[in-house]
Amino acid sequence: MTHTWQITTVDDAARARIAAARLAAAHGVSTLERTRLVTALSAQLRQCLVKGGRWRLTLRTTVPSTAGRAGRLTVTVDAGANGAGPNEAENRPSWQASVGVPEPCHDDDGTPRVPRDRTAFADALLSADDDTSRVLDQLTEQERLVAFHREELHQTNQGVLALHAELDAAGRVQRELFGAERKARTEAESARRRLTFLADASAALTASLNHEEILHRLPRLLVPDYARSVDVWLFADDTKARGHAAHPAAAVAAARTGRPQYAADHPSGLPGVDDQPPSALNPEQPLLCIPLPSRHTPLGVVTLTPPRERWSADDAVMLVELARRAGIAIDHAQRFEHNRDIAETLQRALLTDLPTTPGLSLAARYLPATHGLNIGGDWYDAFRQPDGGLVAVMGDVTGHGLHAAVMMSQLRTALRAYAVDGGTPGRLLTRLHVFLHHLQPDLYATAVIARFHPDDTTVTWAAAGHPPPVLRTPDGDVRVLDARPGAMLGIPLHQEIQDRTAQLPPGSTLALYTDGLVERRAQGIDPGIRRLAEALSGEGAADLDHDLEGAADRILEPMLRDSQRDDDVCLLLCHVGGPAKPCIPEQTSA
Repeated sequence: MTHTWQITTVDDAARARIAAARLAAAHGVSTLERTRLVTALSAQLRQCLVKGGRWRLTLRTTVPSTAGRAGRLTVTVDAGANGAGPNEAENRPSWQASVGVPEPCHDDDGTPRVPRDRTAFADALLSADDDTSRVLDQLTEQERLVAFHREELHQTNQGVLALHAELDAAGRVQRELFGAERKARTEAESARRRLTFLADASAALTASLNHEEILHRLPRLLVPDYARSVDVWLFADDTKARGHAAHPAAAVAAARTGRPQYAADHPSGLPGVDDQPPSALNPEQPLLCIPLPSRHTPLGVVTLTPPRERWSADDAVMLVELARRAGIAIDHAQRFEHNRDIAETLQRALLTDLPTTPGLSLAARYLPATHGLNIGGDWYDAFRQPDGGLVAVMGDVTGHGLHAAVMMSQLRTALRAYAVDGGTPGRLLTRLHVFLHHLQPDLYATAVIARFHPDDTTVTWAAAGHPPPVLRTPDGDVRVLDARPGAMLGIPLHQEIQDRTAQLPPGSTLALYTDGLVERRAQGIDPGIRRLAEALSGEGAADLDHDLEGAADRILEPMLRDSQRDDDVCLLLCHVGGPAKPCIPEQTSA
């Protein structure tokens, strides 16, 4: 629908403005859109009146359709066809504005009613600004809302700023906590590393009972992580050498006071360490001198030069503790070496000089265990009886150490005393069993005795809990004399140990031994006895006749290849028919 107005006067413009406002209201245009349209139209009409001439205002309405097409109210102002020249009309541009129409016009014919009466006309013209008033009221309300929201936003911003400040403070605290945690973790890792090193170093130092080996291990443990160089001053070695080697004054002070000393041109700041002036021997090199303590007096002093970095307080505490443990390890090793020397001297004193007998050759070997004091309860013996017979003995007292050695000596002496009265091997072992049971009820022993007589081609033997003898005949055949032996000596049991006999033609060899030669923990004793039999069988008859000592060495060599040497080893070879010559027993050192 289209409506047209000719605009030449102010009244025409007012009526056109009223018509546009009412038509927009009739079509349900919102107050804000209607005000915008009327305001823009008023400004355009004002320009038209200023320019003068005839103008045409057109209101064109398209209503919304049921198909969903939106309606529009279009207002057009252009130059009228009358009152203006052709060229002038062509040069005047048209003005156009439009708004959406949400609903059809409520008037019957859709024509806006503009009153002609001057009073009604004035009222209609003035009432056209009601929309503007309502819009202004809405704007005032919006301003209040904007002011409210501005204040609210300001408060929110203040809260955000406060929150940012709190977050920043929390972030600083968290960073400080993270830093403290990293520092604590680093310190814990350093402490763990020092404790691990201390434990490993202590195990390495105490694993040896040789004090010289400990002195060699100590520098290898400390260089290069905890020292650039290590010098160990051991007082006992210095005394033995009668030397007068120059030692730093700080080392002498540590030896005299028993306290660690630090020699440098700056204070150490290390706990428990006394500061000293720089060493005159090397003034530019800081020195840390730590005594090596023992149960009574210091054994020596270890002098360290610093690694790439200076020692920390924790390093100093760890080094002092390591020196303490090293001193204890050296002290234990020296005591062990002293006791071992005593034990070896005693063991050599207990070894028997083998007798010479026509027609019978003897060769003995004794190897002490490589663990412990190198002294145990194994023994061998050979002696003559008044009737001309020769008794060969192999025994083993349970346990190791001086106590076992003393008991072995007593048993050997008692056995020799009993043998003076005569008696067979079984009778001698029976009397020795009673003696040991009454002398030491908690100590036991095993033994085997073989008796040879120059007028007899047999050997009489008896065993009490001991590995069986091994016999090699002249033709090279080897067999184990495994007749049932008696029980161990000293057990709380009454027993009569029986004698056994075996043929012993010239050229035969009888081997007596202890379990240390044939027993292995993972295999037992039987495989070892078979290996001994094979080794004895491999010896030639001529070698046994002329070189029984060499045969003993050759038999021992393969038997000891897989031995851990945790028990004493004893071997006694008795060869019939060999040349008579004195045989001095040989002790093989560990």
